[in-house]
Amino acid sequence: MQALYDVPAPAKLNLFLHITGRRADGYHLLQSVFMLVDWCDTLHFERRSDGVISREDLGPPLPDMDLTLRAAHALQSATGCTLGAHIGVLKSIPAQAGMGGGSSDAASALLALNRLWGLGLSRAALESIGLQLGADIPFFLRGHNAWVEGIGETITPLEKAHQLPQARFAIVKPAAGLETKLIFLSASLKRDSDSATILGFAAAHFHFGRNDLQPVAQALCPDVTKAIEWLRSRGLQARMTGSGSAVFAQISHAVDLSGAPEGWQVKACENLMIHPLAGWVSDEN
Repeated sequence: MQALYDVPAPAKLNLFLHITGRRADGYHLLQSVFMLVDWCDTLHFERRSDGVISREDLGPPLPDMDLTLRAAHALQSATGCTLGAHIGVLKSIPAQAGMGGGSSDAASALLALNRLWGLGLSRAALESIGLQLGADIPFFLRGHNAWVEGIGETITPLEKAHQLPQARFAIVKPAAGLETKLIFLSASLKRDSDSATILGFAAAHFHFGRNDLQPVAQALCPDVTKAIEWLRSRGLQARMTGSGSAVFAQISHAVDLSGAPEGWQVKACENLMIHPLAGWVSDEN
């Protein structure tokens, strides 16, 4: 068995995001489509025999206990594994962008360490561990673009007749970020969108619905509006992804994405049909 791995952790876009209600415990009910894109972090894993889990930041510095480390410790604790790992994290996906970078890192860590440590856990077992750390982690573990409902726990893969077409996107992350909790605490957040269907979505794909969080986000973070207007000036119809400040637009031809304001991150991406590590875990025990 290999003693080290280098693995990707792809970002996601929310093609739409509707809030359809709120539970008695305060959690919001949503409908969304999560789509993988080829904007990736890169994680390096090296097996340690001493049980220690260490991390090296190969790019921008991370918090002392980021989701990657938390996932590694959770997997070690859940299985009683006596092996450790040294993890190198090269961040490319921006933080507070609504692109799921931290959750994707955690999912790739669970997949890689499950293999590196020879644990043999099923996908369902890894999902159970991941869900305790973040609601988006099971999506990345499933490995397919998906229709997501409930509080994010109901995941229906978009396969066969419902599979998304291949497409390219311009993604813009302005300098400012957004904290998810500030959006969901807003009294002006729309929480009563009608329920949608996969068939309705499939008729429009990348032009379906809206992001219900966007109006609140634009009020909290003027950079979101600036990013949307910047893409509009290039003939593109943009919307926000998730609960962060990044916005995106489908592109079908060569678009000049140069000249963004200082501190912005701009990238042309393609969607992924399947997670690069989807085959690294079995659906059965």
